[in-house]
Amino acid sequence: MTLAIVWFFIWALLWAIYFMTDGFDLGIGAMMPFVAKDETERRILYNATGPLWDGNEVWLITAGGVTFAAFPKTYAVMFSAFHEAMTLLVLALIVRGISFEFRSKVATPAGRKVCDLCQFLGSVLAAVLLGVAFASLFRGLPLVAGVRQGTVLALLNPYALAGGVLFLAVFLLHGALWLAIRTTDRMHDKAARTAGGLWYVVAILAVAFSLYTATETPLWNNYLKTPVLLIVPALAVAGLFAIKPALAKKRFGSAWLASAGMIVSITFFGVIGMYPNMLPSVIEPAANSITLFDAASGPLTLKVMLAVVLLFVPLVLIYQAWAYRLFSGKLDISELVY
Repeated sequence: MTLAIVWFFIWALLWAIYFMTDGFDLGIGAMMPFVAKDETERRILYNATGPLWDGNEVWLITAGGVTFAAFPKTYAVMFSAFHEAMTLLVLALIVRGISFEFRSKVATPAGRKVCDLCQFLGSVLAAVLLGVAFASLFRGLPLVAGVRQGTVLALLNPYALAGGVLFLAVFLLHGALWLAIRTTDRMHDKAARTAGGLWYVVAILAVAFSLYTATETPLWNNYLKTPVLLIVPALAVAGLFAIKPALAKKRFGSAWLASAGMIVSITFFGVIGMYPNMLPSVIEPAANSITLFDAASGPLTLKVMLAVVLLFVPLVLIYQAWAYRLFSGKLDISELVY
């Protein structure tokens, strides 16, 4: 039982790291048509994320792999219940990857426009789908004996769509802050102004979504039962409000770290609110919800995997922190690749 709880925490942590890392490059891709008005500016946006985007997506694979190995029943039901959304998500990530890999090899303006469209649509679709999927988990799924009832339209309820909009806005803010770190002159000014405006959008959406969550889901119940857990949403609020003064002081690195902390805290807020459920059901919840204890692998599997994770995840984090530091300097226009 203790091992299952530990793995539940690791599962949440891996999703949080994925949202924190891939969130900013999804945000930059989603804002491309609005902040990049010529070829040079578009190339700046690609180069701001180019060395990091594929490493960021490794955390998505890791989170999915951990779900498969540590909670196989959750993996089976989740990927069955969300198979349409998962297919769209994979397609979105594929076309994004194509745009990164092929844009520098395309000789015609029309071909580059296709790559830019793939980058924009793939980024927006991925961000929204991730928000819809997790908001659906928070609200609960129409599950009976692990089988989704109804069509995929049952998942496209107003609350899930609101989650998709919030994810997109948060990723846009996260991306604008990273762009401000990496750019100079006109693009830097655009990114800073965009981040300043998006802060208000995220603040309003976060408050609205939190109130909506209280009326639409049981997510707050665990926090009311154990008030000490309220530190988690408090950290999310602190992260959001730390961004604004950092922007005013032009400390964009600090603002980005505050945004990263906010994203991690929001993820843990949702997962802790679900505990012990991993896939709550809205149809006879006591009988049809899948808890972490129902879904966990055997003790030996969890022990072996824990040893592997404790050894390799810190190494990957150290490497990625080094890569971020290496590629956090200002872009040189003469060295643009894409």
